[in-house]
Amino acid sequence: MRLIRYKLNGRIAAGVLLPNADRVLPLDGLGFNSPLEFIAGGPDAWHKAASALSDSGDTHTIALDTLTLLCPLPNPGKLLCVGLNYRDHALESRMEIPNTPTVFTKFASSIIGPGDTVRIPPITQQPDYEAELAVIIGTGGRNISADKWRDHVFGYTIVNDVSARDIQLATSQWVLGKSLDTFAPIGPWIVTADELTNPEEQDIKFDIDGVVLQSSNTRELIFKIPQLIEFISSIVPLAPGDIISTGTPSGVGLGHKPPRWLRNGETMTIEISGIGKLVNPVKFVS
Repeated sequence: MRLIRYKLNGRIAAGVLLPNADRVLPLDGLGFNSPLEFIAGGPDAWHKAASALSDSGDTHTIALDTLTLLCPLPNPGKLLCVGLNYRDHALESRMEIPNTPTVFTKFASSIIGPGDTVRIPPITQQPDYEAELAVIIGTGGRNISADKWRDHVFGYTIVNDVSARDIQLATSQWVLGKSLDTFAPIGPWIVTADELTNPEEQDIKFDIDGVVLQSSNTRELIFKIPQLIEFISSIVPLAPGDIISTGTPSGVGLGHKPPRWLRNGETMTIEISGIGKLVNPVKFVS
């Protein structure tokens, strides 16, 4: 199942893609007005949607090409990001390989959706990109053990952890350099955990205008998803709709010699097998 948020005729709603991926079943008829409401609905929501999908005909669905895809989760309670979680990225960043997950946040005000423009303000001269697999929490909890992690995952999406390196690295605190407006593209949808059963065996690729700059596989994660969920939930409770962005492989602009910063007019594309593509243009603004 692929959960989306969309706009059609000025109205914003939640839906799920049909298996053929060219039509959408709206979820408001089932009582869910947003993806977050659907995720928080738990197994009952899932069963309602699965039943409706099996019974739906074209009269109850919408053609995908008639609507605009939006960020599937614009208002998560937490957007948690893991830094330096691929060994090769830690090395290219000239930082020590961590013994404990390096976790920071991005503010929800930085979130945008597929196709939205990443706006680079003049306050940064070092805008960078980071392709990441993100985990969406379904059932919340505290002190979740690593062997129970699947019981708490709703699904997966793509995050571009756009970063202002000059602001980020000016101090030991990364949040402001990671949270400029539009610096958290998310999407294009959420693939549910039953469809993507092996999240740590997915190819992950980033390109700018067709030139590949990052290419790896999520099996290279230092701290795997079970470890991250166990570690984070031992400190703060996780809730339905929380996002954990698991980190980026090598190839970011900072790691190039000379550094390869984002440029005005470029188009970024992240592709993760089993999920799809997240595409966002870049524009410098005054």
